[in-house]
Amino acid sequence: MSGKTTNLRYIYTALPQKIKGNFTSIATETERTLFFDFLPLELGTIKGFTIRLSLYTVPGQFIYKLTRKSVLKSCDGIIFVADSQKRRKEENIESFIDMMENLKEFGESLETVPIIIQYNKRDLEYILRIEELEESLNSEKQFESYETIATRGEGVIDTLKGITRLVVSRM
Repeated sequence: MSGKTTNLRYIYTALPQKIKGNFTSIATETERTLFFDFLPLELGTIKGFTIRLSLYTVPGQFIYKLTRKSVLKSCDGIIFVADSQKRRKEENIESFIDMMENLKEFGESLETVPIIIQYNKRDLEYILRIEELEESLNSEKQFESYETIATRGEGVIDTLKGITRLVVSRM
């Protein structure tokens, strides 16, 4: 419930039809992601390479840990969407630790997989200050971070551009 699907839906509506494929979402009746959301994009050519992105979201609930692992196994970059609400602080930390442990299990590291942290829901009441979020998830400032309000699209495209830049720069 951090806003991963909302991010992907905004990207789908904001980008021109000619560069995007079909948006696929497998969700429950309450709109919680059940397996994953998927959006393919073709951004054109950079350095002679055609840039195709496959954007996935994964469910955050513990029972879907294996789903997260399988999607994470073959990723080239990660946007970790953190919920800015105070009551979600511990869940953010647990999810982040789980992601890092999964990367390590696959023989990946912070040096091999670009990661961006997105602090979402900045428009709500009872949110943590950015400094508190950074202390919890990015205390060594090793990751770029963005503030967003995915429901309005604020910061969403900037986050997408950020991860795309990091992934392409490793080619």
